[in-house]
Amino acid sequence: MSESVQNSIQEITPSEWELMRIVWTKGKIYSRELIDLLQEKRSWSDSTIKTLLRRLVQKGLLKTEKKERRFLYTATISETAAMNGSAEQLFDHLCAMKKGATLLNLVDHVTLTQDDIAQLQAALSRKVKTAPKQVPCDCLPNDEQC
Repeated sequence: MSESVQNSIQEITPSEWELMRIVWTKGKIYSRELIDLLQEKRSWSDSTIKTLLRRLVQKGLLKTEKKERRFLYTATISETAAMNGSAEQLFDHLCAMKKGATLLNLVDHVTLTQDDIAQLQAALSRKVKTAPKQVPCDCLPNDEQC
């Protein structure tokens, strides 16, 4: 993933995420269909949605193709890559000692399928073999503990 796309992920607003989720679900979508779908969910004007589209194209997260008199939008990054990039950036800002507690909180508050849970259990079973007893603090310089 290019650094500019990585930076763009960091700058996606909640409204842009909502628009991108529709594009990811549809794969390719014409602006009119996208506007109609968003207006079923939100009371946004056409011009608001077009502004969001323009910003996402400028950020390099959407590409547009003119077909006759219509614009077709496609994501330039996968939903998984965007979600993982966003989560990694968030966790980069957290105290290393508290990341586990944050993950536990997410697991407690997110609806997971049985397959999701089985995959998490398998990942944790692999990770426990090399996990340290304690994660050092990375908030303060010179190995000071928080």
